[in-house]
Amino acid sequence: MRLLAALFLLATPALSQERIPSHCIAVAAGQPSVVPVALEEGLDEDSVLIRYIDHASFAIVTADGTVAVTDYTGYLGTADLVPDVVTMNNAHSTHWTAAPDPRIPNILQGWPEGAGPAQHRLDLGSMLVRNVTTDTRGPFGEGARRDGNSIFIFEAGGLCIGHLGHLHQIPSDEQYAVIGRLDVVMVPVDGGYTMRLEDMAGVVRRLRSSVVIPMHWFSQGSLQTFLSEMSAEFTVVETGGAQIALSLDDLPSQPTIMVLEPAYID
Repeated sequence: MRLLAALFLLATPALSQERIPSHCIAVAAGQPSVVPVALEEGLDEDSVLIRYIDHASFAIVTADGTVAVTDYTGYLGTADLVPDVVTMNNAHSTHWTAAPDPRIPNILQGWPEGAGPAQHRLDLGSMLVRNVTTDTRGPFGEGARRDGNSIFIFEAGGLCIGHLGHLHQIPSDEQYAVIGRLDVVMVPVDGGYTMRLEDMAGVVRRLRSSVVIPMHWFSQGSLQTFLSEMSAEFTVVETGGAQIALSLDDLPSQPTIMVLEPAYID
């Protein structure tokens, strides 16, 4: 795989690109495309690359080379790639690291530090990163922690891309309002470590996203159970690859679950 060359191409410093405004409103049109691993020609100006790395980690890349990584654990693969921003949730060690790469300029923690919840609104030019906090529970369902998880939202290319993190609670009406209508959402489908699949399916239905990307699945069993639960309402596409490129113009006309296969960046 030659993703390294592609991401290096996209991550090369470039002239600042003005962000295409996002109103967190899904716009339906065509069909998303599965992007070849090598992207020698880069991305179209209004496109965003989403790469599934592992577990709950994704790389989100804009056309000007801005790179965000979700639920960063300190390891992306053998490639020496330095993201512009990483987000972390500390429900488990598979969602954060205590020793992030010191070269990363923006490290956003999703849990509280001090008296109040984590509050982020980071403007990187072509990408805006913000968060909405939710509560978490402790081991075995005990020891609830207020604002222990962050739903991180990435506004880029006119798209509103949400990552639910280690979601333990059904969001309130107020939280749904602040999240907005996500065009793309990464959803944990483990069925227990986060929430029951029936409850997670309800969250997905409420968000009304055009593209749903399952993550945080520990076996094909939980993944297939989620797909079966949603197949009556969502088109299911098994991409067979690790990444897709999306823009407002090619969001699917039918709500679609895009199954990506995780792969480190080598």
